[in-house]
Amino acid sequence: MKEYNKANIELAKILRKNMTKHEKRLWYDFLRKYPVRFQRQKAIGNYIADFYCAKARLIIELDGSGHYTEMQIIKDNERTYELEQMNLSVLRISNTEIFKNFSGVCRYIDSVVQESLPPSTLLTPPSSDGGCKEK
Repeated sequence: MKEYNKANIELAKILRKNMTKHEKRLWYDFLRKYPVRFQRQKAIGNYIADFYCAKARLIIELDGSGHYTEMQIIKDNERTYELEQMNLSVLRISNTEIFKNFSGVCRYIDSVVQESLPPSTLLTPPSSDGGCKEK
């Protein structure tokens, strides 16, 4: 994997301590106890990924309303392209989906992770909902 920008390490620590409510929901109610390890606010290349799973080579980005401006869409597309050049997959999930369809988001993430893992490491989710806590 491409070396990370060391200047992003301190920022990543700050972001971990100040997660958005959407990031907190996904982390505490699903990813934190998911059977394959995810990391929060992971420095990768010149970026900080919201969530990163090394085994699945997967990045999850949560997109709030600021991601839907023309300029931000261009920046997000460039970011996704650069990360894909590092042989990583990027899932973009809207903040709205986190609150309106949380169990569906959990199932989607689980299916992408399962498809990304080698057959010898496929998981049995902790429960039929993949460990997703509905509130």
